[in-house]
Amino acid sequence: MAKSTSKAKPYPAAGSKAPAFSAPASDGKTVKLADLKGKVVALYFYPKDDTPGCTKEACGFRDAFDKLRTAGIEVLGVSPDSTSSHRKFIDKFALPFRLLADEDHGICEAYGVWQKKSMYGKEYLGVARTTFVIDRDGTIAVTSSDHLPCEILSLITTLQTE
Repeated sequence: MAKSTSKAKPYPAAGSKAPAFSAPASDGKTVKLADLKGKVVALYFYPKDDTPGCTKEACGFRDAFDKLRTAGIEVLGVSPDSTSSHRKFIDKFALPFRLLADEDHGICEAYGVWQKKSMYGKEYLGVARTTFVIDRDGTIAVTSSDHLPCEILSLITTLQTE
């Protein structure tokens, strides 16, 4: 996978092919985007397991999961945490979807979410909380950094009826 850089790559644009990936998942399997062709995927990136903002986001996807699944949407979370950390996070909050380990930041970089951030005056590289909706053909349909999981469902439903 790619090495970390200080210059953020832009997000893939809506209408462009989603960057391919292969990553270990919390269920012990490897998830490849190519294997998900024919499904709509909500691929959400978050900074760290079991932190307040990330827990709120994950639980939002958990709470909307039945509706997302009924709509035929595969939910996958991605962070730099290990699969072991992901399993603990899933168990603690009863998350019904898989989390992908991106420990070398390769997927984060490919999707443009590995970015320079700042906290208390200190700059560092980290994950920008972002959700990508990938359509059945592997094309980016929606990129969002400010929608809640229930709003993502609404956006996907609108796309499916257009």
